[in-house]
Amino acid sequence: VQLQASGGGLVQAGGSLSLSCAASGRTFSNYDMVWFRQAPGKEREFVAGISRFGRSTYFSDSVKDRFTISRDNAKNTGYLQMNSLKPEDTAVYYCAFTYSGTWSVEGMTYWGKGTQVTVSS
Repeated sequence: VQLQASGGGLVQAGGSLSLSCAASGRTFSNYDMVWFRQAPGKEREFVAGISRFGRSTYFSDSVKDRFTISRDNAKNTGYLQMNSLKPEDTAVYYCAFTYSGTWSVEGMTYWGKGTQVTVSS
């Protein structure tokens, strides 16, 4: 599976960005999709995940109520809508796939290249 995240950029605090994760090579709906982020000098952390057919979602406490995650299996694409962005959301954002059911860094099967999100104060 090849994953490509896009949609990052520079935004002011309080603004919004929408990230996309396009997949190719395997059946998209075979996998849960998870977004992670990594800020400079910090470990990669879980942001949000969505199950194969979108029935289950989960968010980290730091983004709950501000971010939404979705997927369109017909388009082989997943999304992360980020609203009310804060400077502490600045990081490289990665999408990843897993069929293990474990939504952790170690549980991911495939990783995409990241996309930079920078939130200015």
